Amino acid sequence: MALLNVNPTRMELSNIKKRLRSSQRGHKLLKDKRDDLVKKFLALAARNKEMREIVEEKMAAVYEGFLIAEALMSPSALNEALMLPKRAVAMETSTQNLMGVEVPVFEFHVEGAGDISPYGYYGTSGELDGSMEALNEVLPYLLELSQIEKSVQLLTKEIEKTRRTVNALEFVRIPNLQQTGKYIRMKLDEDERGNITRLMKVKDAMK
Repeated sequence: MALLNVNPTRMELSNIKKRLRSSQRGHKLLKDKRDDLVKKFLALAARNKEMREIVEEKMAAVYEGFLIAEALMSPSALNEALMLPKRAVAMETSTQNLMGVEVPVFEFHVEGAGDISPYGYYGTSGELDGSMEALNEVLPYLLELSQIEKSVQLLTKEIEKTRRTVNALEFVRIPNLQQTGKYIRMKLDEDERGNITRLMKVKDAMK
Protein backbone atom coordinates (compact mmCIF):
# COMPACT_ATOMS: atom_id res chain seq x y z
CA MET A 1 0.00 0.00 0.00
CA ALA A 2 1.15 3.53 -0.77
CA LEU A 3 -0.12 6.93 0.24
CA LEU A 4 -1.43 9.12 -2.53
CA ASN A 5 0.33 12.42 -3.03
CA VAL A 6 -2.35 14.79 -1.68
CA ASN A 7 -2.52 17.63 0.81
CA PRO A 8 -3.99 16.59 4.19
CA THR A 9 -7.00 18.93 4.06
CA ARG A 10 -10.69 18.41 4.69
CA MET A 11 -11.45 19.03 1.01
CA GLU A 12 -8.97 16.34 0.00
CA LEU A 13 -10.46 13.99 2.60
CA SER A 14 -13.90 14.56 1.07
CA ASN A 15 -12.50 13.83 -2.41
CA ILE A 16 -10.80 10.68 -1.14
CA LYS A 17 -14.08 9.45 0.37
CA LYS A 18 -15.89 10.03 -2.95
CA ARG A 19 -13.19 8.22 -4.92
CA LEU A 20 -13.25 5.37 -2.41
CA ARG A 21 -17.04 4.94 -2.69
CA SER A 22 -16.80 5.07 -6.49
CA SER A 23 -13.98 2.49 -6.52
CA GLN A 24 -15.89 0.18 -4.17
CA ARG A 25 -19.04 0.39 -6.34
CA GLY A 26 -16.97 -0.26 -9.47
CA HIS A 27 -15.25 -3.17 -7.75
CA LYS A 28 -18.59 -4.79 -6.87
CA LEU A 29 -19.99 -4.30 -10.37
CA LEU A 30 -16.87 -5.73 -11.98
CA LYS A 31 -16.86 -8.72 -9.62
CA ASP A 32 -20.49 -9.42 -10.55
CA LYS A 33 -19.60 -9.07 -14.22
CA ARG A 34 -16.63 -11.42 -13.83
CA ASP A 35 -18.78 -14.02 -12.08
CA ASP A 36 -21.45 -13.82 -14.81
CA LEU A 37 -18.78 -14.08 -17.50
CA VAL A 38 -17.37 -17.19 -15.83
CA LYS A 39 -20.85 -18.77 -15.75
CA LYS A 40 -21.32 -18.03 -19.47
CA PHE A 41 -17.84 -19.36 -20.16
CA LEU A 42 -18.48 -22.64 -18.33
CA ALA A 43 -21.77 -23.16 -20.17
CA LEU A 44 -20.11 -22.49 -23.53
CA ALA A 45 -17.14 -24.70 -22.64
CA ALA A 46 -19.49 -27.59 -21.86
CA ARG A 47 -21.34 -27.03 -25.13
CA ASN A 48 -18.01 -26.78 -26.96
CA LYS A 49 -16.94 -30.18 -25.58
CA GLU A 50 -20.24 -31.72 -26.63
CA MET A 51 -20.08 -30.26 -30.14
CA ARG A 52 -16.45 -31.26 -30.61
CA GLU A 53 -17.24 -34.88 -29.76
CA ILE A 54 -20.12 -34.87 -32.27
CA VAL A 55 -17.97 -33.30 -35.01
CA GLU A 56 -15.05 -35.67 -34.41
CA GLU A 57 -17.37 -38.67 -34.57
CA LYS A 58 -19.02 -37.52 -37.79
CA MET A 59 -15.73 -36.47 -39.42
CA ALA A 60 -14.27 -39.88 -38.61
CA ALA A 61 -17.13 -41.45 -40.58
CA VAL A 62 -16.47 -39.00 -43.46
CA TYR A 63 -12.74 -39.83 -43.60
CA GLU A 64 -13.36 -43.56 -43.30
CA GLY A 65 -15.81 -43.52 -46.21
CA PHE A 66 -13.49 -41.47 -48.40
CA LEU A 67 -10.55 -43.76 -47.67
CA ILE A 68 -12.54 -46.84 -48.64
CA ALA A 69 -13.89 -45.09 -51.75
CA GLU A 70 -10.34 -44.06 -52.69
CA ALA A 71 -9.24 -47.70 -52.37
CA LEU A 72 -12.15 -48.98 -54.51
CA MET A 73 -12.10 -46.27 -57.19
CA SER A 74 -9.32 -44.97 -59.39
CA PRO A 75 -7.99 -41.47 -58.51
CA SER A 76 -9.24 -40.08 -61.83
CA ALA A 77 -12.75 -41.50 -61.31
CA LEU A 78 -12.88 -40.10 -57.75
CA ASN A 79 -11.71 -36.66 -58.85
CA GLU A 80 -14.16 -36.65 -61.76
CA ALA A 81 -17.05 -37.60 -59.47
CA LEU A 82 -16.33 -34.70 -57.11
CA MET A 83 -15.27 -32.14 -59.72
CA LEU A 84 -18.58 -30.30 -60.11
CA PRO A 85 -20.43 -29.68 -56.83
CA LYS A 86 -24.19 -29.84 -56.96
CA ARG A 87 -24.79 -27.42 -54.09
CA ALA A 88 -23.24 -24.21 -52.83
CA VAL A 89 -23.14 -22.84 -49.30
CA ALA A 90 -23.42 -19.13 -48.51
CA MET A 91 -22.48 -18.02 -45.00
CA GLU A 92 -23.49 -14.81 -43.27
CA THR A 93 -21.69 -13.48 -40.21
CA SER A 94 -22.93 -11.10 -37.54
CA THR A 95 -22.31 -10.45 -33.86
CA GLN A 96 -24.30 -10.42 -30.66
CA ASN A 97 -23.54 -8.76 -27.34
CA LEU A 98 -22.81 -11.25 -24.57
CA MET A 99 -22.07 -9.50 -21.26
CA GLY A 100 -20.38 -6.64 -23.09
CA VAL A 101 -18.45 -8.96 -25.43
CA GLU A 102 -19.20 -8.99 -29.15
CA VAL A 103 -19.29 -12.68 -30.06
CA PRO A 104 -19.76 -14.01 -33.61
CA VAL A 105 -22.94 -15.49 -35.03
CA PHE A 106 -22.69 -17.67 -38.15
CA GLU A 107 -25.61 -18.51 -40.40
CA PHE A 108 -25.41 -20.52 -43.60
CA HIS A 109 -27.78 -21.16 -46.46
CA VAL A 110 -27.54 -24.07 -48.89
CA GLU A 111 -28.19 -23.18 -52.50
CA GLY A 112 -29.52 -26.08 -54.52
CA ALA A 113 -32.04 -28.76 -53.66
CA GLY A 114 -32.46 -32.49 -54.12
CA ASP A 115 -29.73 -35.08 -54.06
CA ILE A 116 -26.40 -33.77 -52.75
CA SER A 117 -24.27 -36.15 -54.81
CA PRO A 118 -22.70 -34.32 -57.80
CA TYR A 119 -22.22 -37.60 -59.70
CA GLY A 120 -24.13 -40.56 -61.06
CA TYR A 121 -24.19 -43.78 -59.09
CA TYR A 122 -22.71 -45.85 -61.88
CA GLY A 123 -18.99 -46.37 -61.38
CA THR A 124 -18.91 -44.96 -57.82
CA SER A 125 -18.85 -46.77 -54.49
CA GLY A 126 -21.51 -46.75 -51.81
CA GLU A 127 -18.90 -45.58 -49.30
CA LEU A 128 -18.52 -42.36 -51.29
CA ASP A 129 -22.28 -41.82 -51.04
CA GLY A 130 -22.13 -42.33 -47.29
CA SER A 131 -19.24 -39.88 -46.93
CA MET A 132 -21.07 -37.22 -48.92
CA GLU A 133 -24.16 -37.63 -46.76
CA ALA A 134 -22.09 -37.52 -43.55
CA LEU A 135 -20.27 -34.42 -44.79
CA ASN A 136 -23.58 -32.74 -45.49
CA GLU A 137 -24.77 -33.56 -41.97
CA VAL A 138 -21.61 -32.35 -40.23
CA LEU A 139 -21.56 -28.87 -41.79
CA PRO A 140 -24.03 -27.24 -39.31
CA TYR A 141 -22.12 -28.76 -36.41
CA LEU A 142 -18.82 -27.44 -37.78
CA LEU A 143 -20.20 -23.92 -38.05
CA GLU A 144 -21.67 -24.02 -34.55
CA LEU A 145 -18.43 -25.41 -33.16
CA SER A 146 -16.37 -22.63 -34.76
CA GLN A 147 -18.83 -20.04 -33.44
CA ILE A 148 -18.66 -21.46 -29.91
CA GLU A 149 -14.87 -21.78 -29.91
CA LYS A 150 -14.45 -18.16 -31.01
CA SER A 151 -16.93 -17.04 -28.35
CA VAL A 152 -15.02 -19.00 -25.69
CA GLN A 153 -11.78 -17.37 -26.82
CA LEU A 154 -13.26 -13.86 -26.62
CA LEU A 155 -14.85 -14.54 -23.24
CA THR A 156 -11.53 -15.83 -21.91
CA LYS A 157 -9.83 -12.57 -22.85
CA GLU A 158 -12.63 -10.50 -21.29
CA ILE A 159 -12.56 -12.57 -18.08
CA GLU A 160 -8.81 -12.08 -17.78
CA LYS A 161 -9.12 -8.35 -18.43
CA THR A 162 -11.92 -8.00 -15.86
CA ARG A 163 -10.01 -10.11 -13.33
CA ARG A 164 -6.95 -7.84 -13.60
CA THR A 165 -9.11 -4.74 -13.09
CA VAL A 166 -10.87 -6.29 -10.08
CA ASN A 167 -7.53 -7.22 -8.53
CA ALA A 168 -6.10 -3.75 -9.17
CA LEU A 169 -9.09 -2.17 -7.42
CA GLU A 170 -9.16 -4.69 -4.57
CA PHE A 171 -5.46 -4.87 -3.76
CA VAL A 172 -4.10 -1.51 -4.91
CA ARG A 173 -6.52 1.35 -5.48
CA ILE A 174 -9.00 0.75 -2.63
CA PRO A 175 -6.29 0.04 0.04
CA ASN A 176 -4.33 3.12 -1.11
CA LEU A 177 -7.41 5.32 -0.85
CA GLN A 178 -8.26 3.87 2.58
CA GLN A 179 -4.71 4.37 3.83
CA THR A 180 -4.58 7.91 2.46
CA GLY A 181 -7.94 8.74 4.05
CA LYS A 182 -6.69 7.37 7.37
CA TYR A 183 -3.50 9.43 7.08
CA ILE A 184 -5.43 12.63 6.33
CA ARG A 185 -7.76 12.05 9.28
CA MET A 186 -4.78 11.52 11.57
CA LYS A 187 -3.15 14.72 10.33
CA LEU A 188 -6.39 16.68 10.74
CA ASP A 189 -6.87 15.29 14.26
CA GLU A 190 -3.27 16.14 15.07
CA ASP A 191 -3.70 19.70 13.77
CA GLU A 192 -6.94 20.03 15.73
CA ARG A 193 -5.25 18.90 18.95
CA GLY A 194 -2.42 21.36 18.27
CA ASN A 195 -4.93 24.17 17.78
CA ILE A 196 -6.71 23.27 21.03
CA THR A 197 -3.41 23.22 22.88
CA ARG A 198 -2.46 26.66 21.48
CA LEU A 199 -5.87 28.08 22.37
CA MET A 200 -5.55 26.79 25.90
CA LYS A 201 -2.09 28.36 26.20
CA VAL A 202 -3.42 31.67 24.87
CA LYS A 203 -6.34 31.47 27.30
CA ASP A 204 -3.96 30.80 30.18
CA ALA A 205 -1.72 33.66 29.07
CA MET A 206 -4.67 36.04 28.95
CA LYS A 207 -5.54 35.11 32.53
